[in-house]
Amino acid sequence: MAEAHAKNHDYHILEPSPWPLIGSVSAFLMASGFVTWWKDMTIGGMHLGAYIFGAGIIGVLYTMLSWWSDVVREANTGSHTRVVQLHHRYGMIMFIASEVMFFAAWFWAYFDAALYAGDPQLYSRVEALGGVWPPKGIETFDPWHLPLLNTLILLTSGTTVTWAHHALLHNDRQGLKAGLWLTVILGIVFSFVQAYEYSHAAFGFSGNIYGATFFMATGFHGAHVIIGTIFLAVCLLRAYRGDFTPKQHLGFEFAAWYWHFVDVVWLFLFAAIYVWGFGGSAAGH
Repeated sequence: MAEAHAKNHDYHILEPSPWPLIGSVSAFLMASGFVTWWKDMTIGGMHLGAYIFGAGIIGVLYTMLSWWSDVVREANTGSHTRVVQLHHRYGMIMFIASEVMFFAAWFWAYFDAALYAGDPQLYSRVEALGGVWPPKGIETFDPWHLPLLNTLILLTSGTTVTWAHHALLHNDRQGLKAGLWLTVILGIVFSFVQAYEYSHAAFGFSGNIYGATFFMATGFHGAHVIIGTIFLAVCLLRAYRGDFTPKQHLGFEFAAWYWHFVDVVWLFLFAAIYVWGFGGSAAGH
């Protein structure tokens, strides 16, 4: 009987799983609860939005933990053959490509406002902007202070995660753990520095196009840094559990790809919004 069911192909036939259904329902509860909560809507005369949102969050987190645990188990039991790993890499490449387009939208919004701020024929809101970019009255961040510090932190974290990857390829478990520890710590430090920077911003999110584009672009990048830090922290935990081998480490490889993507996006943000935007502010004043 065992021989009759023996695997004779390189593909992974998934077992029936409840997680897509549970995850979809949880995501719906989270989204609808969030809207109900923030719109101060009632259900049967009761304000239940926050509770629905909380239930959705718990469901999504539980789904993520359970589903990814199943994926780890499948990887450790040999289901992720070379063909399956190749397809996983294609999937991760497509995901990062979608993230590139996501950030392209924020850059587009920023440059749309910045490049045409002085031309009333091309930009209908030029009067509100004062004919300059950043708009009059906006005091931008000095790019050579906290933004430069965060750039150095993130670039250093890119080298430490690369060190961890090379250590894993050479089966150096201590080097893998040390590199991951340093990367996670640097990611946390970056988030704290950015939060400190935000707390000292001389402009707000609402009321002006500069604040909206600045906080949307850098804020979503900050969210990606937090997600990437959690991603790498999970890899660190798995490294202590004995997971990952020089030939089987897709989870860590994808975390490293994601982290390098976050690094590259920050370089564009630093150059376009902090450095180039600051120069425009100085000229405008």
